[in-house]
Amino acid sequence: MVKHIEPDNTLLQMPSLKAVKSFVAAARYQSFTRAAESLCVTQAAISRQIRELEAYLGVDLFRRVGRTVELTEAGAAFYDAAQLSFVNISQAAKRVRAHRKGKSEVTLCCSPAFSALWLAPRLPAFFSQHEDIDLHLVTTQNFLSMEPGVTPDIFITKFASFQSGYRSYPLFHDVIYPVCTPQYRDEHPELSTLEGLRDGALLNLSPYGRSQVAEHVDWGVWLAFHETDIERRPSTSPHVFSANDYPMVINMTLANQGVALGWNHLVTALIESGALVRPIQEEVVHKDSQHYLAFKEDRENNSACCTLRDWLLAELT
Repeated sequence: MVKHIEPDNTLLQMPSLKAVKSFVAAARYQSFTRAAESLCVTQAAISRQIRELEAYLGVDLFRRVGRTVELTEAGAAFYDAAQLSFVNISQAAKRVRAHRKGKSEVTLCCSPAFSALWLAPRLPAFFSQHEDIDLHLVTTQNFLSMEPGVTPDIFITKFASFQSGYRSYPLFHDVIYPVCTPQYRDEHPELSTLEGLRDGALLNLSPYGRSQVAEHVDWGVWLAFHETDIERRPSTSPHVFSANDYPMVINMTLANQGVALGWNHLVTALIESGALVRPIQEEVVHKDSQHYLAFKEDRENNSACCTLRDWLLAELT
């Protein structure tokens, strides 16, 4: 006797996923036109799908504001749930596809500076040894406010504990010292003194960049540690260049534009290669500023995640 299956109300009450996809795109880009472009369909198709979804839900999801659209209160609530669901589905699908291809995908999250200056030069060696691993990299300046549904397997961060479900491995303390090119040092012998550094062309991480990355990667703070007042810098001194992008600051340094504060773990390779030098040996070691590798505890049985974790720890410690 065939057992009768009761109607699955959860599935029966689900709106059209095609309509929900159109809604998420329109909410993300605040435009039906841009949503249509992102999904490679017509604007009319997006409008039709959203009308059908609004009719099914019995509420307006958008209000028009000029040439853009804004979510209503009901639309915002529905978007939060729909966006998270699509992220989870997308990540699961990627993992299944990677497994089918005989590959494993690992998601790593770090700062843009770490990605550009430390990770990028070393990745070719990692991939040459681990061709079966696909790496998905997420960069952010704000680890405390990740997109909903984004749950990296590994973080490189300055927080010992910022999310539950992760085990933290201590890495290193911040060590900060001046760097410039050999050519710039030879052209500016005055850089061998603290006063000469203070009065030279300084390349600095701006307050916005420091607030999100490291408040002490700043010339005023660094000089104060060595009892040198940046306020006594003469008005005839060269320019001070500030940027909230640390790789940009280092690129300006490599272009012979001045002296920057080198973040030891990010500039060591450039010093070892001879691209940068330390014009003065003074440094500041911040014992209260530690970096960590955070590993998602439920990935302990995932060989690809463990492989990347162990490689990072070997390279960083």
